Amino acid sequence: MKEYFKVEVSRYATEKSFSIYRPASLENPKDNAVMFVTGKYVDNAAQLLKCSNCLVFWPDGIDVPNAIEERHVVLRSENPRKSYCMFFRDNNITYYPASEKYNIVNDAYVSEQAAIGENCQIMPGAYIAGGVVIGNDCYIGTGVRIVGEVQIGNHVVIRENTVIGADGLSTNRDEEGKAITMPQFGGVIIEDDVQIGALVVIGRGAIDNTIIKRGAKIDNSTFISHNVIVGEDTFIVGETIMFGSSSTGERAFISGNATIRDGKHIGTEAKVGMGAVVVKDVEDGAVVKGNPAR
Repeated sequence: MKEYFKVEVSRYATEKSFSIYRPASLENPKDNAVMFVTGKYVDNAAQLLKCSNCLVFWPDGIDVPNAIEERHVVLRSENPRKSYCMFFRDNNITYYPASEKYNIVNDAYVSEQAAIGENCQIMPGAYIAGGVVIGNDCYIGTGVRIVGEVQIGNHVVIRENTVIGADGLSTNRDEEGKAITMPQFGGVIIEDDVQIGALVVIGRGAIDNTIIKRGAKIDNSTFISHNVIVGEDTFIVGETIMFGSSSTGERAFISGNATIRDGKHIGTEAKVGMGAVVVKDVEDGAVVKGNPAR
């Protein structure tokens, strides 16, 4: 398991002695991780019994089960998400892409640590970082930037000047109103037969991965934020914004200039009209349009 940093938990609880190496989420708990639980998801906290030796920020006023408190260091907080962000600020932890050695291939910059499959066409001016794995028969257009931990399948097309793996805007504010940033530790997974247009930005996950599933098509000038999951064979038309942790089922259709609010789900074979602003989940097969979308 990758170690992103090292913080001694005794800084927060003198009676315990172990180290924290990574972030984790309730959906994918890991040992020796820093995590947070909000009141909305406290019913899922049994996930914490699948891991051990974690530092957990817990909503104040909600009882902590004894089994969880025995396995971890649990700190009560009025705002667990903000306390999680402050953990990184207080321990001077960032996660910016490292400078690395690269080779020039067809006037593209390819890290020595990147893994490129067979029969890939990488156009001049592209940059591919060391944490990137690309499958076979892919096209990477001029000016494309692929950074961070990105896995790309076979027969994938990424058009000109697109950025894969950019940081998302995961921020909070401290007691003085100053911005505190949640470092982005996740990656991006792009499955087989995906097509991505020009000038698209796909953010890496904040903790877990952003995932573009098999056969999805993403049009030009679209923004896919952190932790988004785009379902198989989904079409997303240009200038759409999918905010953090939003998702679609299979074969969804999102028309141009639509906005999907964070955490909202577009169901399988659902359709979102041009310019719609989606502020609640859309059921399978439904058609919605307008602002707010109905």
